[in-house]
Order: sequence, then C-alpha cells, then structure tokens
Amino acid sequence: MKFTQFKLLVDMMFTPDENGGIKKRHEGTDVRQMNPLVLAYVGDAVFHLFVRTRLLAYEQAKVHALHAFSAQIVSAVWQHKAYLGIESMLTEEEKAIYRRGRNAKSHAPRSSSVAEYHSSTGFEALLGTLYLTEQFERLEEVSEAAFEVISKAMMQEIHDKKTEEKNKA
Repeated sequence: MKFTQFKLLVDMMFTPDENGGIKKRHEGTDVRQMNPLVLAYVGDAVFHLFVRTRLLAYEQAKVHALHAFSAQIVSAVWQHKAYLGIESMLTEEEKAIYRRGRNAKSHAPRSSSVAEYHSSTGFEALLGTLYLTEQFERLEEVSEAAFEVISKAMMQEIHDKKTEEKNKA
C-alpha cells in the first residue's frame, strides 16, 4: 500500500476527539442495523480463529499444514456445506440473519460457485452477529456443529474417492 493510500485510510477511520484521543463514531451501534457484509467480515475472522484453535487438537507442529488445512475448511465451499448441515438447529431469527447475509450484494471468487459464496457469506454474517451480540455460548455451539459437519464431509469425500479408485482398478 502506498503512503498516500495509507494516509487516506487513517484520515477516514480515525478522527481526533476533544481530549486528544481517537473519536469512536459508531460506539453503541445496533448490530441488527449493521451492513451484513460487515457482519460477515467479523464472522469470517471468528470462524477462522475457531478452526485454527480447533485444529490444534490434531496437529501442533506443522504450521504450514495447519494453515493450508484451516484455509480449506473456512472456504466458501465448505462453509456452504456446513450451513446446510446445521440449518435445522438454527432459530428462525438466526435463519433470518443468514438470509440477510446471503442476499447481500457481493462478488463471488472463482474458487466457489456464486450460490456457495453467498451461502458462506450468510453463515459468516450469522457468526459475526453472534460474536458482536456477545452470544458466545451459542457461537461456540454453532461453530462446533459446523466444524463437525465439515470434518465428517471431508472424511466422506476421501472415503468416496478411495472407493471410486478401488472400483476402477
């Protein structure tokens, strides 16, 4: 990032208050009124940290492998599958948050379908909302259930590929 771009960002984000500190422009904002893409931005970070921490139960020495595996788990493709697996455990309010995030206008990357990307955005918006409203117990419950869905689906995918290769031979 060039210095001029950095300066513009600092000027946009930080304004001095009357005491020489930094003025908070959005303190006390109602989470329900926040842009769903902002909620997804927070939810993405929350789920990534959850997954990274959760993977430590399986591996603690190979940082590159941990990074690669966690990046795979938090991909749009797997988050979409996770949402489908946990949808039945969600409240109507949580499903509404998901739909709001899913329907937010955004651009999908090439690594997933548009539907998967929008679904993962909805899932992340749900996690972001749970985090920002300090519903940490529910956040843990939803994140753990999603992790279980993803890990079981990954194991099933490996099993299916092995069976397919065996049948070809």
